[in-house]
Amino acid sequence: MFRIAGNLLSPAGKRGRLSILIYHRALAAPDPILHDEIDAATFERHMALLAAEFNVLPLGEACARLARGALPARAACITFDDGYADNEQIAFPILKRLGLPATFFVSTGYSDGGFMFNDGVIEAVRRAPVGTYDLSPMGLGSHSLRDSASRRAAIDALIGQLKYRPVRERGALVGRLAEAMQSTIPKNLMMRPAQIKRLYDEGMEIGAHTVTHPILSVLDEQESRAEIIGGKHRLEEITGAPISLFAYPNGKPGRDYGPRDVRLVSEAGFTAAMSTLGGVAHRGSDIFQLPRISPWDRNPLRLGARLLFNCARAVPAQIPSGQRQDRA
Repeated sequence: MFRIAGNLLSPAGKRGRLSILIYHRALAAPDPILHDEIDAATFERHMALLAAEFNVLPLGEACARLARGALPARAACITFDDGYADNEQIAFPILKRLGLPATFFVSTGYSDGGFMFNDGVIEAVRRAPVGTYDLSPMGLGSHSLRDSASRRAAIDALIGQLKYRPVRERGALVGRLAEAMQSTIPKNLMMRPAQIKRLYDEGMEIGAHTVTHPILSVLDEQESRAEIIGGKHRLEEITGAPISLFAYPNGKPGRDYGPRDVRLVSEAGFTAAMSTLGGVAHRGSDIFQLPRISPWDRNPLRLGARLLFNCARAVPAQIPSGQRQDRA
């Protein structure tokens, strides 16, 4: 049903548009604490729509065809960021059943039983007994936890306070936070190396997403280079193959990464890199700052309509390095 409009708004060839979708998790069932993450049933409906109405390409191939002006009409790619275990456990079987390729950007520092700071906050707050927690000695305020809504509000506030702190500092604070809330954080949230290798062996693409998922713009050049290259090398060890695709952690241009980091990604040997600036890519897009679309729509028909609407919008040839954008 989207094909006629899609052929006009996202044609083949030099005027082509590339819609790159960005997911993070695929939950077994809806979760009020993780209200912005998609569940398996909704994800399958999304994927069925893409399989029926769009030409879904492997991201590496799509980037090469974008540069040549050789995209098919209604071109789309599927990506996942961070490296959650449910990517392999829940999302992959759906993708395989529908014959769809996807790219999984993995932060390698958590692949041996670790967890990202935001998940530490989420799980500490989720598991905390009902009550009020004074975290002001840590500079994190006071939070009253009663129900899912109050827990979600506390999570959003705490993540906002911690996100731009140095990696070690925010990790230490998450540990103190969990202790204060009498919570144990699970160690099975992220993919293990065997799961990453399985995805690669099954024909999925693996991309780099640094080692510890830092905000690159707050690091010095040596630290940023180590994060970019370290994640690449570890994934090459796991897969036994070159890693050529990269996604910037958090991904807001000008705030989370800057021109220096774009240069470091290029120098590291990557062929393309993803931001989280919303929109679609076209032939004039910066191949090292490609925009992506967050598919928040639970109704797949609305998702399809939004993909076509984005194709109709004017998009910048290059993401201004000083521009601030909310996560798409």
